[in-house]
Amino acid sequence: MTFEGWTAKALEFYEGLEADNTRAYWSDHKPVYESEVRGPMTELLDELEAEFGPGKIFRPLRDSRYSADKTAVYKTATCATLDLGGFVQISAQGLAAGNGFQGMAPDQLERYRAGVLDDGIGEELRDVIDTARRNGIEISAGQQLKGAPRGYPKEHPRLDLLRKKDLFTWREWPVAAWLETSGTKDRIVEFLRASRPLHTWLLTHVGPTTAPPRFGNR
Repeated sequence: MTFEGWTAKALEFYEGLEADNTRAYWSDHKPVYESEVRGPMTELLDELEAEFGPGKIFRPLRDSRYSADKTAVYKTATCATLDLGGFVQISAQGLAAGNGFQGMAPDQLERYRAGVLDDGIGEELRDVIDTARRNGIEISAGQQLKGAPRGYPKEHPRLDLLRKKDLFTWREWPVAAWLETSGTKDRIVEFLRASRPLHTWLLTHVGPTTAPPRFGNR
C-alpha cells in the first residue's frame, strides 16, 4: 500500500473523540482508527524510512499517572517519531511536524549549555536557528527559564539560548484538501530536510541522554 494522505474520516474520528473521550467511543470506532488513522501513518513511515529511519507510532492510550487530568482516556492525536530525526502528528486540527530535542534530561541540558557558552559552537547554533527562520521554519522551546540558569552568567550574549530547556523546529498545517493526497508526504519531507541542521547540531553537541527512563513507553 502507498501513502495517499488522510481522509476526512480520520479528522471526523478525532472530532468525535474530543467530544466523547471514552472507552465506549473508542471501541465503537476502533476500525475507523485502524483504517483511516493508523493505517496511513504506517504507510507514511514506511515511505520515509529510507531517508529518515524506522518510525514508531505512539500508543493511543494516555498515561494519566503523571497528569492532573484523569478524565481523558485516549490521546486526541496520533503521533510518530523517526529514528534519524523527526516527529509527525495528525489530529482534528490538521497536520504537524517537528524535529529536535524536547524535554532535555539533566545530562543533556548540561552539554547543551556548555555548547551555547562556547563562542564557536554557540554561534554555530545561532546561525542554524537564523537560517531556519529565514526559511520559514518555526523554532520552538516548550520549556524555558525566566532568567539565566543557576550558576550561569546573567548577561551572556546568548542568554536567550541558555534559558531554553528544549529546542526543536515545528510546523503546523491546518486542514486542507491536500491532506487527502500523497502530496502530504512532500510537505513533511521538505520540512524535515530543512530542520536537519538543527537536529544535527543537537546530536553532535548534546546527544541522547544516558539517564534511565522515568516511566514506561510513550
